[in-house]
Amino acid sequence: MSRTSGAHQAVEMLSAVSSFAGLNATTLEAVARAVIRRSYQSDQVVFLEGDACAGLYVVQDGWLKSVKVSPEGREQVIRVVGPGETFNEIGVFVGTPNHVTVVALEPATVWVISRETMRRLMDEYPGLARIIAQNLAQRVLHLLDLVEDLSLRTIEARLARYLLEESSGEVLHRQRWTTQAEIASQLGTVLDTLNRALRSLSTEGLIRVERHEIQILDRQGLKAKAMLSE
Repeated sequence: MSRTSGAHQAVEMLSAVSSFAGLNATTLEAVARAVIRRSYQSDQVVFLEGDACAGLYVVQDGWLKSVKVSPEGREQVIRVVGPGETFNEIGVFVGTPNHVTVVALEPATVWVISRETMRRLMDEYPGLARIIAQNLAQRVLHLLDLVEDLSLRTIEARLARYLLEESSGEVLHRQRWTTQAEIASQLGTVLDTLNRALRSLSTEGLIRVERHEIQILDRQGLKAKAMLSE
């Protein structure tokens, strides 16, 4: 791919990302000239916790997860990102090693803007700095919700909330990578505990668990369950 065609493709990609949609053409082209395209296969590590921060990442296609891993190997999913989303904003500002490990859940393409380039562009284009600050604020709110879930809600309540947020209509269609083990990692629990919670919600008549989907039978009941605390 030539540098010109690569920059053109990057402009098209960035224009479709909500975080960059408000930038004027000059700023957008400046960002596009600085990005590097990278592709990953399923289960491939994008970067490891403790590695030096490479910069800001923008997802073109595919899904990835950011995780914290205990010494025993247990995962806590911090966030799942997909097309049009950005990640690693914190590393751009603070310059410390990566705080999480990011892994591709399926074949994915991302564009990377180095930390040094990103900081220079934010100095030159205040509109870009405002967008990154807004993204950081959204990450903080997400982490506050995660802390509340893990510390104050039962596993049944966390599962009920997850099903409500991730379902399309009355059905949660699982993506190929959305295994029960992945759901357990997102909810801060282990597979056996998740299975018990699924059986509990099913016994109460709130859901029906099928092979590749979960049907919501009682949305109002799930909403009530999602409000339960420890």
